[in-house]
Amino acid sequence: MSSPRSITWIRVLAEPYLRNYRPVRQSSGPLRGFWFLAPDARPAPKARKPASRRADSSVGFFAGYLLRRKGFEYLSPVAPECLVFAFVQPVGGRAHRQLVRAPDSPLRWTFNYIRYLTHRPPRFEFYDRQLAAMVRHHPILPWPAARRLLLARNFFIETLAWLVRSGLVRKFAGTRRAARTPRSS
Repeated sequence: MSSPRSITWIRVLAEPYLRNYRPVRQSSGPLRGFWFLAPDARPAPKARKPASRRADSSVGFFAGYLLRRKGFEYLSPVAPECLVFAFVQPVGGRAHRQLVRAPDSPLRWTFNYIRYLTHRPPRFEFYDRQLAAMVRHHPILPWPAARRLLLARNFFIETLAWLVRSGLVRKFAGTRRAARTPRSS
């Protein structure tokens, strides 16, 4: 259970914070954990369009582990790490421009609010041109092996609580986006 490979507990732990978000397990690639898709998400259209013109955007959160740096080098991670981030996909799409990149976007406002209130590391980071738009992460290897699971749980609880308190979970739940699991790389 203390292994980053055992991830079912993350879904259970996140449920009270991300109530009505649809969990989708991620068990391959550099990420292990769950995507939590906005509750009013609808099935994505079957038509294949270029990413920049797709109408099937998705909004939500990821909670889990980053096992390898691939695709997330911009975080300067020391893998393996605990990782929670807010996302709007596709990056650069209309929803992403409105919810992330705009100077008065809900995600930018939330980041500034949380950043102002949190003074100890790990602090939230903001990337307006990446999948992990607002992210908090922490390496697990410096933690004593016997306490890693407890400390990981504490990290996820604290991070998810900040997302709820900031109002971002409610704001994302109110967006109407078609759901699809984001591609991490």
